[in-house]
Amino acid sequence: MREQFSTTGTLTLLSVSPLEEDHSSLQAIIGQSKWKLLKASDLVSTLALLQEHEVAVVLCERDLLPGTWTDVLEQINTQSNIPSLIVASRLADERLWADALSLGAWDVLAKPFDRNEVIRSVHSAWRRWRDQIHMHAATAKMIAAS
Repeated sequence: MREQFSTTGTLTLLSVSPLEEDHSSLQAIIGQSKWKLLKASDLVSTLALLQEHEVAVVLCERDLLPGTWTDVLEQINTQSNIPSLIVASRLADERLWADALSLGAWDVLAKPFDRNEVIRSVHSAWRRWRDQIHMHAATAKMIAAS
């Protein structure tokens, strides 16, 4: 059963990385906030968590074992409330930015993580996700009323 999310409640952030240091760094950054951090090390565990929880933002390491962030993007695009995807990499160059944004990722973050950049990026990705849900609900109401 999927855990439901209130658009005014706790933000659920899914960290996808084979590197424990990525998860630890994100946990230290979000610390005492109302954000809930879920952790996955690969595509299989990512899919399981996406089925169990309503995830607003996915922060994904560029390279997974096996696979890449594009495999995660493909999977999250099948969700009913599509999470915003942020790609993370030590090599966050212009090519990765161009590829990520053109394929539908929300943002790209360089590692090691900068606290302010993570908070800015995750918060704006959450707002996009929340606004998308509100827009779909308003559209559904208009269709039902006509």
